[in-house]
Amino acid sequence: MLFQMSVEVERKFICTDETLKILEKTAVCVGQREFHDQYFDTAHFALTLQDFWLRKRKGCWELKCPMIRGQSKVEELCTRYREITNLTEIQQRVREVLKERGSPQLAEKSKTQKKDEVVGSQSQTVTTDETWLSDLDLKCFAEFTTVRRSFTLKEDGVQVDLDQANFGYSVGEIEVLVTEDRDVQSALEKIEKASQKLGLTGNQKIPGKMDVFLQKYTPMHYDALMKAHIL
Repeated sequence: MLFQMSVEVERKFICTDETLKILEKTAVCVGQREFHDQYFDTAHFALTLQDFWLRKRKGCWELKCPMIRGQSKVEELCTRYREITNLTEIQQRVREVLKERGSPQLAEKSKTQKKDEVVGSQSQTVTTDETWLSDLDLKCFAEFTTVRRSFTLKEDGVQVDLDQANFGYSVGEIEVLVTEDRDVQSALEKIEKASQKLGLTGNQKIPGKMDVFLQKYTPMHYDALMKAHIL
């Protein structure tokens, strides 16, 4: 069974006082909220080294899946991920990724499942608790809280978030969500237009919260992702 996925296209930026003034004049503030994120991976970074990001936020799970990166200047400044929010499909996709990486934990789990199937168990039923994390040897490698102030621009479907993480990093995000791959180019054009309206200049990609967190707290993980050209 296939579930609906969305595609998130996003450009990060540093919000200066001037950018904030423009934003407050040209956009509508839709509120402020605080949320706590936890990210999970194996000890050998089997998910993130393939650019898969498993996150739990406010009790809900999400898996960000990589897409082919574009080569234009606009595309180089943006990230794009397919987002899966259905737990059934998340667990299935994570198992597939770990199997491709040759995870010994998954191989052992598969053997156990086959034995259970012989005696008629329901071992293939998706687990809604968190035992599946330990089954796949997934552990939390990053955890932080963010205060987010959100705005909407007049451009259809464009949202701007100003994030302040509790480890001392602030970053802005221009985001567009689409449901089809063919709409990604339109999303990129909207982001470029919004960037010009906010007076954003420069062609340097701005690091996100995760980049800064890993570099600060888990440099070995950060270095591995840098060498793999993930970050």
